[in-house]
Amino acid sequence: MASSHSAHVAPAAARPVQASSGFNAQARAVALGDVVLESGRTLPDVVMTYECWGELNDDASNVVLVEHALTGDSHVVGDTGDGQPTPGWWPGIIGPGAALDTDEYFVVAINVLGGCRGSTGPISLAPDGEPWGGRFPQVTVRDQVRAEAACLEALGVRRLHAVIGGSFGGMRTAEWVAGFPDRVERALVVASSGCATADQIAWGHTQVVAITSDPEFRDGDYLRHGTFPTNGLALARQIAHASYRSASEFEARFGAEPQPGEDPLEGGRFSVEGYLDHHGAKLARRFDPLAYVRLTQAMATHDIGRGRGGLDAVLEAYEGELLVAAVDSDRLFPVSASTRMVRAYGRGRLRMIHSPYGHDGFLIEADQIASLVHELVQRPLRVTPRLVRGVA
Repeated sequence: MASSHSAHVAPAAARPVQASSGFNAQARAVALGDVVLESGRTLPDVVMTYECWGELNDDASNVVLVEHALTGDSHVVGDTGDGQPTPGWWPGIIGPGAALDTDEYFVVAINVLGGCRGSTGPISLAPDGEPWGGRFPQVTVRDQVRAEAACLEALGVRRLHAVIGGSFGGMRTAEWVAGFPDRVERALVVASSGCATADQIAWGHTQVVAITSDPEFRDGDYLRHGTFPTNGLALARQIAHASYRSASEFEARFGAEPQPGEDPLEGGRFSVEGYLDHHGAKLARRFDPLAYVRLTQAMATHDIGRGRGGLDAVLEAYEGELLVAAVDSDRLFPVSASTRMVRAYGRGRLRMIHSPYGHDGFLIEADQIASLVHELVQRPLRVTPRLVRGVA
């Protein structure tokens, strides 16, 4: 498929704009105007927020895009701060002398469309001045990547030295390869897939139901009603977190031990239950429930081969460098999903991240991730005319 989707987005303006709630004061914003979604609906006045590190070179050829995961954001590295409740989620990956060396690369991370960290999403204001809430349309990974491409175009970037992402960020990385193959010279997909599996859709469905079944959800209009589905969001996070870690880690770490000071025989919790409760409550303090729903729905509909002749055809046709890595203990994005991508691409081999932590190994195993990132960005291209010219 053609790699340019500029017809879907009104001319962008790289100028200061008012971002939505949840805006990180360290981030910047770009106004895209109206965006036509894959569904055919028009989302008006779209704003995308991003963070960047390093300096853009004269021909804008040193750009690396880093894609965040489901509840992550553009704050890849750095401390907490004004509007930023969490520290960087890949600490040490960006900076002078790091795998993404800011003396060499201009690194950009964009907050996803439909999220709650500054880019347009359910908590953003609609044209009537009220939060979108339940009126916010369902978006797809393709919509999100097209919006990212428009954001980068507004910054003068039409070619990417590399795109890197894990989990949901890996899905968007794969979509960059499929939707904009002539703009992406290299890509690293970590603990992810080219299309959602039935198992992933099932896990996501239970999380969506947990949130939407909370009486405080109010069909997504909880902000208008002054309520908040805390319990539903916390339960969704518990379900997700159980899939993010490995059974062997849970057994070794918790076993069937009781939560300190509690007795399961008297209605108390097991230690593993206390752990899940903690992570559920933690996310409910910092994330928007409807954004969680919309992003989970986007993950469920992810398929880089839809309307393009299938996943195998898309990856076989990609002429850039594709590096795929799996976590050996991942039960949410199993090794088989990564293997399928490697076989379809037809070049290279699967890289394995060794970790007892399951899917979360893509965040925890920092040294292994840094090694993969360094391998990718330094890898020479098999030169093709389109990639050399950066034609899109």
